[in-house]
Amino acid sequence: MNWLSRFFTSSIGRKLIMSLTGLFLILFLVVHLVGNLQLLNEDDGFSFNTYAYFMTHNGLVKTISFGLYFFIVLHAIQGIVVTIHNRKSRKKNYRQLNFREADFASRNMAVLGLLILAFLFMHMGDFWLKMKMGQLDMVKYDGVNYPVNDLYTRVNTAFSVWWIVVLYVIGQIALFFHLKHGFYSAFQTLGWNHPKYTPIIKGIGLVFSVVVPLGFALIPLYIYFVR
Repeated sequence: MNWLSRFFTSSIGRKLIMSLTGLFLILFLVVHLVGNLQLLNEDDGFSFNTYAYFMTHNGLVKTISFGLYFFIVLHAIQGIVVTIHNRKSRKKNYRQLNFREADFASRNMAVLGLLILAFLFMHMGDFWLKMKMGQLDMVKYDGVNYPVNDLYTRVNTAFSVWWIVVLYVIGQIALFFHLKHGFYSAFQTLGWNHPKYTPIIKGIGLVFSVVVPLGFALIPLYIYFVR
């Protein structure tokens, strides 16, 4: 098992972990966005609250969630390690040349990642933690035989505060830049680097990095300005 340990602590191994965990988190973003968009339904929170109940009580989903938390932490740690290792291993002239040629996202992936991590802590503390600690009211819907947490009301209350909305939009801007570079980099690390396919992957990555953060940002903006 020593060879496996040496591989995953090597530069290539760390980048591979970054790529695989990043792709997993990309899939999670899609699922999470689809669920959160139910906040826009004008049904007194029925669709979103019942969705949240399912996501927190289904055994399979709960198991995957523990893996998600682990992958988020692992992705963040490996990102910091890779950034520090790359900066130490480059010669001064090469680093300066690379700094000029690289775009904003690639130069600041670690900083963007830390901003997103801080946003996640705020997000989970404001909603997930309050739900887990039983600080939310319960609501009963017709046709549902059990009461559910009224997370819908908590979200609407939070997004009626302007500075919370601003912080969430800033978090989505950071996510856009992080995805813009990270989406393509993940596939490149896995060997998907070909003149025929690279432009397609970059195009899909650009669309994804715009649509997903925009979808998340739409929710607080709609609640604040429309609802």
